[in-house]
Amino acid sequence: MKNHHYKTTTQWTGNKGTGTSGYRDYERSHTISVENKAIIEGSSDPSFRGDKTKHNPEEMLLSSLSTCHMLWYLHFCSEAGVIVTDYTDEATGIMTETTNGSGHFTEITLHPTVKVTEESMIEKAKQLHHKANEYCFIANSVNFPVKHIPIVLIK
Repeated sequence: MKNHHYKTTTQWTGNKGTGTSGYRDYERSHTISVENKAIIEGSSDPSFRGDKTKHNPEEMLLSSLSTCHMLWYLHFCSEAGVIVTDYTDEATGIMTETTNGSGHFTEITLHPTVKVTEESMIEKAKQLHHKANEYCFIANSVNFPVKHIPIVLIK
């Protein structure tokens, strides 16, 4: 087996001067950085006192699944001779908050709309979503179902 190692740095930037002296006394703002890449500004979901203009962890999980699926899908299409000219995914997720304030995702559904160059490619293009789901590193790492409802159109 081959191991791949990743490193990110998360830095809390929400200290308003008194740290976490009270629940309402600090911001949930933070930065996420990876060497030689753009910094991502994050916060918690607005439901949890976060900044709605910044990315929250739940959105980033959803984005990770969506992009991982897309990258595998494009790979398998290129191998199968399915020529994709456009790909857009309107991914959705459901997170259930429990009575003690914790929570967990119960499912994520990907809604990719794919454009291919020929009608003869449509059926194979639909099938390859299943293979992409099987190979996606992120989908294989979560403990909830990742569904997909693809639409394939001709360019």
